Amino acid sequence: MGVNGIGKSTLLRTLGNVQPKLSGSIDVKGKSLESYRSYELATEISLVLTEPIASKNLTVLELICLGRQPYTNWLGSLSQTDKEKITAAIEMVRLEELQHKKCYELSDGQLQKVMIARAVAQDTSIMLLDEPTTHLDLYHKAQILKLLQQIAHTTNKTIVYTTHEIELGLQLADKMLLMKKGETSFGTPKQLIENGEFESMFPTDTITFDPKTASFKINK
Repeated sequence: MGVNGIGKSTLLRTLGNVQPKLSGSIDVKGKSLESYRSYELATEISLVLTEPIASKNLTVLELICLGRQPYTNWLGSLSQTDKEKITAAIEMVRLEELQHKKCYELSDGQLQKVMIARAVAQDTSIMLLDEPTTHLDLYHKAQILKLLQQIAHTTNKTIVYTTHEIELGLQLADKMLLMKKGETSFGTPKQLIENGEFESMFPTDTITFDPKTASFKINK
């Protein structure tokens, strides 16, 4: 989490090997990120980015099936295991009634759930999502973030996402990386609040943070 332009998406895309790192090193399961071949990395990390999908003419089921691409042969044939993973993802994200609809028929919130289901079907231990609640209303923002929390806790996956929804994150995230100019803070929401990390996030003449309610207030 952090203000606009602080580098949240850059960090996430670097962790997913979508763009080269600026410095430092990244290891996945004790192995350098750069040493992974593309298909190998696709079995370890799944990505849900903000770019639009290539074709909204796909059905929900067809799009979720693409999550199994790292495991299929050159013909893209789905094994019984692949089909089971796809079915499990559809059930987990509760998309049974939408699976035969075209993606262009979906709302933004529904399409975001489909993209999450594709990542679940990919069955990686790490899921990275860039701004998964962008353009959604408050109800759908909370629904998506509660879904991610449920997936993390029931499947033992590590889910990392960037967001501007700080107050929702404080309620739902297990741990947070707070990015500020020249420094970062990492810990549970409770630890970050107790350490006063949110008080200096915005100019205090405009916005202040109330640690008792874990919310921001606009100074009138």
